[in-house]
Amino acid sequence: MVKEFKYRGYSIEELRNMQMDELMNLLPARARRSLKRLSSANYGKRIIFEKLKETDGAIKTHERDTVILPSMVGKKFKVYSGKEFVEIEIKPEMIGHYIGEYAHPIKKVVHGTPGIGASRSSLYVPLK
Repeated sequence: MVKEFKYRGYSIEELRNMQMDELMNLLPARARRSLKRLSSANYGKRIIFEKLKETDGAIKTHERDTVILPSMVGKKFKVYSGKEFVEIEIKPEMIGHYIGEYAHPIKKVVHGTPGIGASRSSLYVPLK
């Protein structure tokens, strides 16, 4: 049996049908503050909300501090991580978080073998 997702007691359909001010009361304080400040200064965030309605493909953005809303669930975003665009599919569990939390900017460092010009001691590579 699959458990139905609920955000603070509301299903996804109920959240999508809510007015913005009702939804903002359910979100954490930092997300509420961010959504209250959608003005001309936050032009990039408003563009994202407009693109949600018209496009079906992945939306490319640099706006890592955009709050995930119920209307975004099921959509794909390509979020800039500082080097490349990381594709993210929005799931119901992500509501109330920021898009940038799911596009990690730091990757694990994988060192190779010593190259030309390395010191004599670093040329030793043990056999596996």
